Amino acid sequence: MSTDVSVVIPCYGSEQTLRPLVERLVGVLEAEGRSFEIVLVDDGSPDGVWDVLTDLHRERPGQVVAIQLMRNFGQHNALMAGLRHARGATLVTLDDDLQHPPEELPKLLRALEEGNLDLVYGTYEERRQRGWRNAGSWLVTGLFRRLFGVDFTFTSLRALRRELAESIFTYSLNFTFLDGLFAWTTSRIGSVPIRHEARRAGASGYSLSKLLLLSLNMLTNFSLAPLQIVSWLGLAAAGLGLGLGGVYLIQTLLGRVTVPGYASTIVATLTLGGIQLLALGIIGEYLGRVHLNINRKPQYVERHVLASGGEAEPDA
Repeated sequence: MSTDVSVVIPCYGSEQTLRPLVERLVGVLEAEGRSFEIVLVDDGSPDGVWDVLTDLHRERPGQVVAIQLMRNFGQHNALMAGLRHARGATLVTLDDDLQHPPEELPKLLRALEEGNLDLVYGTYEERRQRGWRNAGSWLVTGLFRRLFGVDFTFTSLRALRRELAESIFTYSLNFTFLDGLFAWTTSRIGSVPIRHEARRAGASGYSLSKLLLLSLNMLTNFSLAPLQIVSWLGLAAAGLGLGLGGVYLIQTLLGRVTVPGYASTIVATLTLGGIQLLALGIIGEYLGRVHLNINRKPQYVERHVLASGGEAEPDA
């Protein structure tokens, strides 16, 4: 039996919000008259998320798929696991904290179908989160737009066609960033404004440090910009050194140098030393990622999969 819509939700620290989220999703999708499934991925959650997922699967065996990963692999890797198990012609992803109202899903589905698009994001009319979180999101979004040359704002609420999802399944490296893979694959991307509600329970899984790490992953996995910046810094340092050399030569000829060699040595040491350390750090980031990918660090590993036909074989 074909499925119209698969809703994929990575779950972490959301024991209190999962049941009301699923109940609201079921109500919305049944009202739409669409066949559907809800794929819930326990991303190594430290609370009782897996117990809730097994209960939901037992209560709704034909509608709920439950996947347990062996540890926390991160939101995008967990989403990749869920997308690979989803059977719907249209796939929807959203967060587990009820900040994405399920009642907004029909807007995305209609925009996807009527606009002949491959991917639609739900963009927030007003963000209801802390100031530092908004600043981190602004940084990630700005980098994303710059790297991929797009003008839309990506969020974790997405509706996409199955063909687009299948086009990225060949990506098996550990550093997964779905929105970058989507932007590489298609230009038929749109957005619709949605409500963004306040968090009902718990805290965001994205701290400021994780948002900065996401920015770094985006830069080093999808762009050569850091290496190019270092090249320009090296060129600028060489130009500065030549310029200072000319200045000190003139001062020497005019007899205005009181401590010969001191200023030029300090400037050259600090400037060139700083740039060299920066360059080594960036090159090290790239080499480290190459090393991890050569070693085939898994994107994710599944412990249990409770599908509509019973427990399925987990895969990596």
